[in-house]
Amino acid sequence: MTQSAFIAAVLDPDAPVPMGLTDASGHPVAARFNVYRNNVAVSLKEALSSGFPAIKSLLGAAFFDAMTGVYLRAHPPKSPRLALYGETFPEFLAGFEPLRHLPYLPDVARLEYVLHQSYHAADATALTADAMQNPDALIRPLRLAPSVFWIESAYPVTQIHAAALGGSNPTGGGETALITRAAFDPVATGFPPGTSAVLTALNAGTPLGEAIDLAPAALDLSAFLCALLTGGALISSQDSAHV
Repeated sequence: MTQSAFIAAVLDPDAPVPMGLTDASGHPVAARFNVYRNNVAVSLKEALSSGFPAIKSLLGAAFFDAMTGVYLRAHPPKSPRLALYGETFPEFLAGFEPLRHLPYLPDVARLEYVLHQSYHAADATALTADAMQNPDALIRPLRLAPSVFWIESAYPVTQIHAAALGGSNPTGGGETALITRAAFDPVATGFPPGTSAVLTALNAGTPLGEAIDLAPAALDLSAFLCALLTGGALISSQDSAHV
């Protein structure tokens, strides 16, 4: 019996128990294997439920449970870090035929996944508002903290995410979703499409004054800079860069 055959049998509830599985006395262990198989599926479904609560809310618990059963068999974990299971879930949603009428779902899933990435990212010493008052603050290279992420979406993804978890109904159109983490809990803030150009430039070491020149006309610079500072997003260029 190969490792791949064992994994395939674990993930498929209809697959037969692999040949050659016995206990210390040489007796078949079909019952034990079925319990183990069920526990693995339950654990992976719970990880997805915890990692993508907005998706579960938007689709309903019953549909989510059935769909994640399909997903986990096609996309078993590739890392022992179960808290970050679901990296390919957004792409799966994009190709899942029953959800073709909900084209915003993959971006909501991407947002939820990067929220988890932010939560588990390394800590960094953020620049304070006082430090940014220095005359050379606009011309020195900066970086973004490892906990900072962003995605571009054709939909108001931060609002859809919030609405799915009990917030107000979404309005407006596409946005750049900025994820920051000042302490322990990441926060997603929506900005006009194209704001990612500023973030990409900052993370490449472009001085703040130059990076802001790339901002879309609709960007409220005061609100954007406030989100960066209160979110602990800016760090010295000598510290580790965001990946």
